[in-house]
Amino acid sequence: MSPKVTTLDIELEPADSRRLAELCGPFDENLKHIERRLGVEITYRNQAFRLIGPQHTVKAAEKLLRDLYVETATVKGAPGEITPQQVHLAIQQANVLEQGKGDPAAEKMTHIKTKRGMIKPRNHNQAEYVRAILSHDVNFGIGPAGTGKTYLAVACAVDALERQEVRRILLTRPAVEAGEKLGFLPGDLAQKVDPYLRPLYDALFEMLGFERVEKLLERNVIEVAPLAYMRGRTLNDAFIILDESQNTTCEQMKMFLTRIGFNSRAVITGDITQVDLPRGQKSGLRHVIEVLTNVEDLSFTFFQATDVVRHPVVQRIVQAYEEFDQRK
Repeated sequence: MSPKVTTLDIELEPADSRRLAELCGPFDENLKHIERRLGVEITYRNQAFRLIGPQHTVKAAEKLLRDLYVETATVKGAPGEITPQQVHLAIQQANVLEQGKGDPAAEKMTHIKTKRGMIKPRNHNQAEYVRAILSHDVNFGIGPAGTGKTYLAVACAVDALERQEVRRILLTRPAVEAGEKLGFLPGDLAQKVDPYLRPLYDALFEMLGFERVEKLLERNVIEVAPLAYMRGRTLNDAFIILDESQNTTCEQMKMFLTRIGFNSRAVITGDITQVDLPRGQKSGLRHVIEVLTNVEDLSFTFFQATDVVRHPVVQRIVQAYEEFDQRK
């Protein structure tokens, strides 16, 4: 039986032709995107909108339009701008709430405040991931690229540093990438590994600003290093992030996990479908899932293709690869 079709009339206030134009997008592209993704029909005249479709999607579309209209408000004297990325992310969030997977009150508790603004989980799994990081000393975020694993972990680390819960942030990853070897790259060791750590730098720059990050790096409050530098160390009062952990060996993963000291928190992120280790060598991340799944005080968050918060086509690409692998 097809769902009952509902008509809902709403009015967006205050009336502002500029904000309305930004909400709708060039040639109403934003509205068309919402119609396609939520399966509703949207018509409007000035500030009055009419939504037609199944009741649950109409309510989701109403919340989405109201939230996006708020985003168009003037911020610090500059007009707001609704980008296709914002629309995509807002639609994902609306879908989660519509399906009953998200609790707005609970999700608000997982918002992370940084100097550059508020960072909000975009879906239920991201909110659960942040909650797990806040309540466990060792956390694993496992899933495809684009699900926000590393970005949210860095945000939690910055938040912990700002609130003086830890004295430093340590970011690390194995220097192993798709078939390339460090010896063939130009420069000294620091210059060789720097490109591999660039995503971590980028997240820090966005949250703290370039100058602040540079000062914290100089004082070793933030340390970015390849995994090989961790051997023999004990890391106390630190927030430690191991990124791209699918490229650790079993021995490296064990070595890293035994570095964690008092008043420290660790987040290990990775995608077990993108292992770049030599053929026949088992990924430390795959191994640790088998070994530590039942250990108390650890948390595992598994992201799916539907959690991807990049361009919608990325989500479809990840799903296509998953379906292909299942057929093999």
